[in-house]
Amino acid sequence: MDFRFGPEDEAFRQEARAWLDEHLAGDFAAARGRGGPGSEHEGGEARRAWERELGKGGWIGLGWNAEFGNRVAGLTQQVVWAEEYARAKAPGRYGHIGENLLAPTLLAYGSEEQKARFLPPIARGEELWCQGYSEPDAGSDLAGLRTSAVRDGDTYRITGQKIWTSLAHDADWCFVLARTEEGSSRHHGLSFLLVPMDQPGRIEVRPIRQLTGTSEFNEVFFDGAVADAAHVVGGAGNGWGVAMGLLGFERGVSTLVQQIGFAEELALVVQDALEAGAVADPVVRERLVRQWAELRAMRFNALRTLGSSEPDAGAPSVAKLLWGSWHRRLGELAMQVRGVAAAIGPGDWSAQTPYELDAMQRLFLFTRADTIYGGSDEIQRNIIAERVLGLPKEPKGS
Repeated sequence: MDFRFGPEDEAFRQEARAWLDEHLAGDFAAARGRGGPGSEHEGGEARRAWERELGKGGWIGLGWNAEFGNRVAGLTQQVVWAEEYARAKAPGRYGHIGENLLAPTLLAYGSEEQKARFLPPIARGEELWCQGYSEPDAGSDLAGLRTSAVRDGDTYRITGQKIWTSLAHDADWCFVLARTEEGSSRHHGLSFLLVPMDQPGRIEVRPIRQLTGTSEFNEVFFDGAVADAAHVVGGAGNGWGVAMGLLGFERGVSTLVQQIGFAEELALVVQDALEAGAVADPVVRERLVRQWAELRAMRFNALRTLGSSEPDAGAPSVAKLLWGSWHRRLGELAMQVRGVAAAIGPGDWSAQTPYELDAMQRLFLFTRADTIYGGSDEIQRNIIAERVLGLPKEPKGS
């Protein structure tokens, strides 16, 4: 596939740029640049309103089809939109999980009724989603989950606990992987359910305070929560295949947009290095150049993967390994270029105000988790070894 931008792409760029410049004003001007890594809690109300504004403009779900209420854009135009969105320092997306994870999954595995019910509200920016996968004893080992869902007439009753659930405190819906066949184990007997979050007494959300001082992650407790039996995606007992398909979207396609934000962060680190004089150190210069070169390589790898007509079982895992370790090293480099000043927060210490962090300090702390969430590096290497290279499976208990 040719990923060079043609005249139509550049015309689309001008349209996107003009729309962003016009709409990131007034009530939305203060939301610019808010909601990045480690600060997803910022400007929640404004960012939720911004999702609806994006929906009105037809900028959500550009890769879908017009049937679900949005404009249609080819792959290169989707890249153009992402680039312009980053250039404009538009708010961090509140609707990312619905648009980039659930929607492609519904398009691939959902029934026509499910698509008609859930895709249009996502395209309008009206319904926000969270992801109910990880559990206290089943994080990277997702097949070990214990949350159960028991059929009760036309509904399922869900009991169990999920953890590290991003933005669950604001989400309207949660897609939950649960065990629906009693006595089943590992990958068998799982189902992918769409669950409304507004169930007082049946769903409890508890924020988890992180190193950054923020709480966008949550614990979610289900105590007989109700899900419509018609909202099981892919059919009962087929949840593992659906869940793995979704992780492919999470680790593959959406990383291209993510990399544009990475480039913005790298530019800030370079600026700090110049201001602190750290570029005089040849080791720091080499690390800055390496970060830039590796980011370019990640971009080309993502474009190659998106343009390929052949399925690649290892591509999502390779993408996750690349960006997770790259981003963590960027956080470390952000502190290295500042030297001892990196340990000092921007607040007024004499006033005894609550501890504060600036953007680069939040970046460092937040990126410590990049090689863990979304599937740890160890799990990704196992997937590549077993499913791509055909190596023996890792012995149990090792």
